[in-house]
Amino acid sequence: MDEVYRHLSDPHSYIGLSPLVVAVRDVRTSRDAEGRTVTDYVAVERFRFLRLLRWDNPIRVRMVATRPNGQLVSDVRSPGRVRLRAVVDLTAEAAGTRVHEQVTATAPALLRRFVSSQARQVAAYRAAELTRRMAT
Repeated sequence: MDEVYRHLSDPHSYIGLSPLVVAVRDVRTSRDAEGRTVTDYVAVERFRFLRLLRWDNPIRVRMVATRPNGQLVSDVRSPGRVRLRAVVDLTAEAAGTRVHEQVTATAPALLRRFVSSQARQVAAYRAAELTRRMAT
């Protein structure tokens, strides 16, 4: 469980763990008023349209270790008034670590279908990629 937590609490791990994230920069770690580890960073999502057009979308992420080695909460602010909250809970099991992620998103009406579709695709990809990474 510790290895999975360390991996998920490192912003650089999300490059490739999320199929859209191609870069991470401006990583800053601090403590909040409750003594929890807070990591603020910028992740760059890359979208491709019609395989010809590329759009790099810088998103601001605040990840809080709400329960060390057990839970991470990430709040994402993206241009276009898109907001996302991901709560990742880790539970030790005999066969390894169970990862449960709950994602909620808000977006303007014109972007909701796109945001929802992308969030589902990313979650499925991330589950498979994390399993692959932890198996090696």
